[in-house]
Amino acid sequence: MEKAGYILLAIIAGAWILAIIIGIIAAFPFGLIGLIAITGIGLLFAKVVKDRLSNKEDDYYSNNVDK
Repeated sequence: MEKAGYILLAIIAGAWILAIIIGIIAAFPFGLIGLIAITGIGLLFAKVVKDRLSNKEDDYYSNNVDK
């Protein structure tokens, strides 16, 4: 049940982002600024996720420190 909810949310989020990108492209040339901004935010988000997944110290503390 929980996985189905996450799948539905992922589909809706993907469709929403696609609609934003299509709208930005339709507003060319002014939409190009938004497209560059969304690309920058996406790259920064990917870096944060990559850093978090590769950080062994965070994993150690989240598994071994008493709450």
